[in-house]
Amino acid sequence: AGKNDVGMVAWLLTLKTPQFQEGRQVVLIANDITFKAGSFGTREDVVFLLASRLARKKKIPRVYIAANAGARIGLSESIKKKFKVAWQDESDPALGYRYLYLTDEDYAELSKKEAVNCKHLPDERTGENRWRIMEIIGEEIDLGVENLKGSGTIAGETSIAYQEIFTLTLVAGRSVGIGAYLVRLGQRTIQNVSSAPILLTGYQALNTLMGREVYASNDQLGGGHSVMHPNGVTHLLAETHMDAIKATITWLSYVPSFAGSHLPIHDITGVDTVERSIGFRPTKGVPYDPRQLLCGYTNKFDDSWVSGFFDKNSYFETLSGWAETVICGRARLGGIPTGVIITENRTKEKKYPADPADLTSQEKIIQQAGCVWFPDSANKTAQAIRDFNGEGLPLIIFANWRGFSGGQRDMFDEVLKFGAYIVDALVAFKQPVIVYIPPFSELRGGAWVVIDSTINSDVMEMYAADDSRGGVLEANGAASIKFREKDILEAAHRLDPLLQSLDLKLKNPLSIAEEEDIRAEVKQREKRLMGVYQQLATHFADLHDTPGRMAAAGAIKKVVPWENARSFFHWRLRRKLAEFDLIKQIQNVSKSNQDRRQAVANLKKWFVESEKDEKKWEEDKIVLDWMERDAEKIKHFMSQVEFERVYNDTQSMLRDSPEAVIRGLVKVINNFDAPTKRALLSKLTSGTQ
Repeated sequence: AGKNDVGMVAWLLTLKTPQFQEGRQVVLIANDITFKAGSFGTREDVVFLLASRLARKKKIPRVYIAANAGARIGLSESIKKKFKVAWQDESDPALGYRYLYLTDEDYAELSKKEAVNCKHLPDERTGENRWRIMEIIGEEIDLGVENLKGSGTIAGETSIAYQEIFTLTLVAGRSVGIGAYLVRLGQRTIQNVSSAPILLTGYQALNTLMGREVYASNDQLGGGHSVMHPNGVTHLLAETHMDAIKATITWLSYVPSFAGSHLPIHDITGVDTVERSIGFRPTKGVPYDPRQLLCGYTNKFDDSWVSGFFDKNSYFETLSGWAETVICGRARLGGIPTGVIITENRTKEKKYPADPADLTSQEKIIQQAGCVWFPDSANKTAQAIRDFNGEGLPLIIFANWRGFSGGQRDMFDEVLKFGAYIVDALVAFKQPVIVYIPPFSELRGGAWVVIDSTINSDVMEMYAADDSRGGVLEANGAASIKFREKDILEAAHRLDPLLQSLDLKLKNPLSIAEEEDIRAEVKQREKRLMGVYQQLATHFADLHDTPGRMAAAGAIKKVVPWENARSFFHWRLRRKLAEFDLIKQIQNVSKSNQDRRQAVANLKKWFVESEKDEKKWEEDKIVLDWMERDAEKIKHFMSQVEFERVYNDTQSMLRDSPEAVIRGLVKVINNFDAPTKRALLSKLTSGTQ
């Protein structure tokens, strides 16, 4: 410490973990806060830039430990020691100055180094020619704007890195200016709870700007507990540096060793089993903690374990302090790492803190209903989807949304924009996405639209539990529009024997008094039946929203009972991951001459040729068994695809430029051994294929 001549350090680490026992590489970048307070100068920017580019080249995770003072501020020390001052009054400097200048000797020395721009002008009072300082370039490095240029470079690099590889930032100390932007541009953030604010401007500078003591500490501006965790910049809080390191290792355990490689499958033997029922089951109409559905819980009465959907002790939550009506994290299903998003069904509170700089502001606490997307929770959902996509994880969404909050405040707060972000994030997703409506959950209106499987049908599939619901409106809302009082009365007169009898009487000749009595009796009967027929209308509307109808309409792929959901989705996910891998191989050998659907069609054709039964294509275990059993056959099929691609490309090139193809062929033939050359020439002369 203290011996570096640049305030940035980088390592290429090899981490040996349970998931990667042979080791995995990680690029680690860190500010050296012992060198010029960890500020960013041009040399620090170059170290950061080259280390980040190395991570992208190797497609490995990039972890950044942030503790800095922002872009470096410098002044030319060599000129500071030599400049002279032309005072308004040489006998009283307090009256002010007119300009700064250099002596002939100092100017001659500094101008050789191009450290200063001066003009040789006569003094207005004495007439003496002096070298007036017009611009200070400086002979030292990292004095000003060049540091900002370097900061812009690494900001752009970090944005690109987030798109291409896994990026994570540990905020171990204060992070200012460009340091704060690097935190956000890298997206995934673990922040120490003490002495590690994320800042644009320090509190002392703001107090000076406002002319009064407004803020008492930097934590009020960028502390983890008060600002950055609640607003979603920080994903996780850590009490100590060791806690931050542990969280980093845990997070990395879900991520492939390099971008595009296989997921780190965890052996769950002795911890959990795939083929088991799910112990936790929601109760209709009773709010519950969605985390219990995901990862189970310990029964407080007898300490027994009540299992959830995912593997025991595998759930790792992030962004828990922000937008609490949506929950997101990572978990394992039969050892397979997955991203997970689930709806919070309970009402939560959102707090808007009072700003000390605004004397009229007050803390506000707003109630946010469960099962509704608000601006912040829609934004959180989109952010989580983007994070999972960058981590190469498949995604399971447990959907239980009645819609978006569309009141004036939420529309002003851009709920529509953030809802659209969810669609954008899903369109860009590259791994399998499973949307599942759990028991006694519902998916309605715009909430269905933004996660419908047709948004990205190449990767998305939708399923529902047998006691879930889905539709444009909730049943009572649909009934109030499509089964109104007129329709209710019509149904009552069609179904109720007493009303039918009274209607028949009214068709007979009656006196005015008799007719009035019967009509009064009809009104009384209608009034008596109205309540139960309104319930009947709601139930009738509800029958249009059942999972069976969703499947019949093609809105979902299949109804999956909750009891079988863990086993079903484990095998479905394994099959889709294996299928995606083979599709990628097919596209590689075809040099992208086949789009994804063509590649899937090819794979299915090979399967049917082998199994002789197209219906088995929907059986995940059978398809997985075929992929493993007939791996050599599949390789042979792929070689045929490659041969066909080369054959067609050669014909195309011959049509475009026969001379170029012939010259290239002659050059290649000259490198062959004699027997191969004779065989090829024989084929060319005979015209055989």
